Amino acid sequence: MQSRTVALPRMFDAHQAGVGLAYLVGYVLLDLISFVEPYAPFGITPWNPNTGLSFALVLRFGPRMVPWLFLSPVVADLANRQVMLPWVAEILSAATIGGGYAVALTFLKRPNVRFDPALSSMRDLALLMLVATASAAFVASSYVGLTIASGLLLPADFAPATLRYWVGDVIGILGVAPFTLFALARRRILSITMETVLQLAAIVVALVLVFGSVEERELQLFYVLFLPIVWMAVRTGTEGVSLGILLVQFGVILGVQLFPDERQELTAFQTMMLVLTATGLVAGELVAERRRAESQLRLHQESLARLGRLGSIGELAAAVAHEVNQPLMAAGTYTRLLADQIASGNTDCAAVAETAKKAVAQVDRASEVIRRLRALVRLDRSNRAPCSLESIVNETIKLCQPNLDRTNVPIRARLATDLPNVMVDMLQIEQVLVNLVRNSMEAIGGSGHAEGTIRIAAKPAGDEFVEVHVLDSGPGFPRDRIDSAFLPLSSDKAEGLGIGLPLCRSIVEAHGGRLWLEPNPEGGSVRFTLPIAKKPNDE
Repeated sequence: MQSRTVALPRMFDAHQAGVGLAYLVGYVLLDLISFVEPYAPFGITPWNPNTGLSFALVLRFGPRMVPWLFLSPVVADLANRQVMLPWVAEILSAATIGGGYAVALTFLKRPNVRFDPALSSMRDLALLMLVATASAAFVASSYVGLTIASGLLLPADFAPATLRYWVGDVIGILGVAPFTLFALARRRILSITMETVLQLAAIVVALVLVFGSVEERELQLFYVLFLPIVWMAVRTGTEGVSLGILLVQFGVILGVQLFPDERQELTAFQTMMLVLTATGLVAGELVAERRRAESQLRLHQESLARLGRLGSIGELAAAVAHEVNQPLMAAGTYTRLLADQIASGNTDCAAVAETAKKAVAQVDRASEVIRRLRALVRLDRSNRAPCSLESIVNETIKLCQPNLDRTNVPIRARLATDLPNVMVDMLQIEQVLVNLVRNSMEAIGGSGHAEGTIRIAAKPAGDEFVEVHVLDSGPGFPRDRIDSAFLPLSSDKAEGLGIGLPLCRSIVEAHGGRLWLEPNPEGGSVRFTLPIAKKPNDE
């Protein structure tokens, strides 16, 4: 009897299940740690870091992890609560918590929202804060309303219980989600330096001052915690300050557990913790944006210095024509002389050999000219690093946005979820995309159509490459140009970067990918591939 290998159902994903179980364990542990002075025995607590873990799970691994949001509240209640809601209310509460945050996170993951889980801009941080605030308000009010309807709380408890639940969830989201997202992306949060040690020590000292003081001064001294948080924000940006905020949050939870007298000021502690968290994240993002702007400016200055050596496309074409035309004409002349000598029948072997040597010398001269020109425009490989393709596409759209607005051409990006990082020089790939987008804008404008669109898509292409597709609604490319193995070094456009499709292809091929044109009834279509950045354990 032949044995058959039975494939597991496609819906079962071992990696997804592993991530979900790890999340479930983390959710239960965080729920246990933060179970401090609940408003009621069934868990309206002032700090809910487990909610931040839920946000990080879906934002990092996608909407397919949403079912775990419905399961985690029930498991946490079974593991950590001595008093639970009635089963009907328990199921409804899990549906309320899971459904409320699932809708919010699905909204953030929509492509047209263009939310970057790496929090690469102030817009992304503001979106996270706004969605966290709104969704936590819905979940808190719905959950408390459900407990009142179940007879577990009085109607008079609605406002204070909802406030505590809402503030606790918002603090938990903003305190845990950014750090977890950075950690899951394998970004280096902090470098271990003497300054880092001093910053962490300052947090510990500030917490000791707050909880070691007399009751009358404890709330006043809470503002001491702002000093190390602002210090970390200014020096390390969003990544570093996210760790500081996380440590302060757990420090406050521990302090309230160790010093029960602080519990009478719990609402005030909650409010100040929320202000501290928001202040640290905003300050850190401002510093990170400034550093990104400085880095972009420096990269663009280096790019302009490289491109300045080329001059305009017209000057480069003239140089190529001048330098290459002379040896090719000379080689052609010597070849015709050879042909005439052979045709005349009076062949002098010595003369033929001499003429042939001269022709070969001229061909070698033309080849040397090409080598020198290639050396002039050779692409630097020293700046290649793992980069988020989503960030590159977003930055390209920002660079082109003024021209897009002026020409009234909308651009849409549709990238596959969870695209791996690519190993590229970020600026060079931005140059490729900017040039392709501007080519599309000019093609749409030259076609005479009143409306046009540009689309950028990306998806994995096997295990080693990511494929990027730029499609516009213009007239497309001539068939002979699509079929040509070489892209001609010429341009009839009045405007543009002066890089051209040939240099775009050179940049892509220098990275180990390839670029090609393709026929498409919808308009111009260009595809290119980029290598996926290898993980450390793959090397």
